[in-house]
This record gives sequence, C-alpha cells and structure tokens, in this order.
Amino acid sequence: MAKKAEVKDLLEAGVHFGHLTRKWNPNMAPYIYMERNGIHVINLYKTVAKLEEANEALKKIASSGRKILFVATKKQAKDIVAEKVANVNMPYITERWPGGMLTNFVTIRKAVKKMASIDRMKKDGTFNTLSKKERLQVDRLRAKLEKNLGSIADMTRLPGALFVVDTMREHIAVKEAQKLNIPIFAMVDTNSDPRPIDFVIPSNDDASKSIEVIMASVTNAVAEGLAERKADKMSDNGEDEEEEVTSKALVIDEDEDDDAKVVKKAPKAAKAEKQPEPAKKPKEVAEVAVAVKEEAKKEEAPKAEKSAAADDLTKVEGIGPKAAEALTTAGLETYAKLAKASPDAIKEILTEASSRMAHLDPESWPKQAGMAAEGKWDELNEWQEKAKGGVE
Repeated sequence: MAKKAEVKDLLEAGVHFGHLTRKWNPNMAPYIYMERNGIHVINLYKTVAKLEEANEALKKIASSGRKILFVATKKQAKDIVAEKVANVNMPYITERWPGGMLTNFVTIRKAVKKMASIDRMKKDGTFNTLSKKERLQVDRLRAKLEKNLGSIADMTRLPGALFVVDTMREHIAVKEAQKLNIPIFAMVDTNSDPRPIDFVIPSNDDASKSIEVIMASVTNAVAEGLAERKADKMSDNGEDEEEEVTSKALVIDEDEDDDAKVVKKAPKAAKAEKQPEPAKKPKEVAEVAVAVKEEAKKEEAPKAEKSAAADDLTKVEGIGPKAAEALTTAGLETYAKLAKASPDAIKEILTEASSRMAHLDPESWPKQAGMAAEGKWDELNEWQEKAKGGVE
C-alpha cells in the first residue's frame, strides 16, 4: 500500500503556491484557500482529496492493462516525469508534443515503425551498403525519432488515460484527448481552466519540488495497479489448476463384476463411509451418477456466475472509467450484454448518466464487445490499432 499524501508533505514542497491574483482563472475558485501578498494560495486539503481520487482511478486503469500517457514538456518537469514514469514502464512525452499524436495515431505508429526498420537495417548489414551521405541522413532521422518518439515505442494503441503537467502549455494534448474521450488527469494551477479535466489535482505546476511530490504519489498508485494485475494473473492460473483437480475428483470405479458399479467422491468424502450397502443395480448406479454430476454443476455454477459478474469494459476503445461505471449501473456489465445492446440504447444510457458523456460515439462498442466476449483479443487489438479513437 503506497503512503498516503499528507498536507504537511505538500506544504513543504510548495504545492500550495498559485499564480498572481490578476492571472487567475475564476473556475479555480473552489480550490483556492486565500490570497496572500497578491498570490493565490491553493487549499491543500482539497488537493489531498483530489489526489487520492485520481490515484484510485489511475490504479484501476493500470490494473486493467491499459497504458497511461504522461505529458510534460516544460523544462522543470521533463526530467522528473521521465525518471518517475520510466520506473513504472509507462509511455511519456517530454519533448515537443507531436501534433495529431492521438487523433492521427496511425501516422505516429508508422514513424515508430520506421525507427524499428532502421534498427533492422543496421543488424542485417543493409545499412553498410548505403553511401556515406545516406548513412548520415539515416542516423540523423533515427536520432530525431528517438528523441521525440522513443518513449512511446511500446505504445501500440491509444492510451487508457492522459496525465498532464500544466494544461495551458499542453492544451493541444488536452483537446486531442477530449476529442477521443480519453480520461484526462492533470496538475492544474490557479491560472488554468479545470473544466476540460476529468480528474483535477489543484497544485503548483511550476516548482520542481511540487511536481516531484505529486508525480511520486501518482506513479506509486500506477505501480500498485500493475502489481495487482500481476497478482490476479497468478491467481487465475492457480484457480484453473484447482478446477482441473476438482473435475477429476468424481470418478466411477468399475469392479470385476459388471453388475456392481460404485460412485465415489474425493478422498475427503471417503472418510465418512458407513456400513457397506448392498450392491446397486446398473440402473440405480446410473441414476446416482447423474445426481452426483448435477450436484457438482450446482456447486460450480456460483463460481462461474461470480467470474462472469462484470467485465472490464474499459478495454473497449472509447469507454473510459466513468462511461464503464454508467454502463455497469445500467446492467450492461459484461462484454456479452454490451455486444447485444444497440448504439442508440447505449447513447441514451450515457446521456442520462451525465451530459458530459453525450458527445460519445458508441457505434463500434457492440462490435468490439462481441470480439472480447468471444475471446478474440488479437483480432480486437488489431482492429483498435487501425481504428482512430474507436471509429473505423
């Protein structure tokens, strides 16, 4: 369990210092505690509450297997973000934000693949067949791609969430994420507009100490989510083995005499043996075998229902944590149920849940959910890589 952020730690890091009062954004009024010497002071109690809320959501996204893209191109934040995020193996942008990074993700992926093809050329010897000038040009291109896109080389699909340091500086990234309905987490200062942000963390986004303490808390939450995912995978493998052993527990032993068949349960049940009963006729034995099988099915049914109780709907491109919550509340908690629902019905559910989700386009959601329900994950991933924000 990661250490909970405390007001004292945030105070020492200077998280409470806002901008000059004349530069403030009135929409940040709920998060401002007071004004001192012409500078707004952020309410750290609200910062702690919002940070915990954001950490819980990030932990859930990380545990679902989705990537979280971190964006921080300002000088005092880029090194801190690169160091902290690299530790949890998440993608990040610390150089110039490439326009269309999210809305034109297919083209960005082509640039990343170009980088990989240059590496292959160097390995197979093709690179050495080029002229000196061509080799120099290829090396320069490789260095440029590595600088701008090297940190997102492993991001094969659109991220599950976006974390931004300074929303005013990264306004293009925020707009692209909004257009694709990607949840936005951000450090928001008193001069910024918090309305486009899904998870606001009111804090000083200019001081390196402030950025470091917030990023440490956030990356710890992401690391917890990844650890939970790893533990779940291990437990799932264990459950599969246990079910296999249980299925072998019911056996029918045949005696040398064809007229006598005895149905036995697992060794635990054998301990409760009473006086030997007279051998049953074949018809009676068959009836007992059927009864035992039905009883076993009844015992396994609750387990199956529990495992199929709810699916992680955020694996469907275009569904964020809030949309998934609304669909689950409306009864579409599994891939199978979502696959049978019509886009219009889904749209109505989202609109009733929140007016902020009225712009979502669920046209492809049933199709994606159908692939997920049938276990066609490779086909789904391939479709999502070709699609733009879940739209073909």
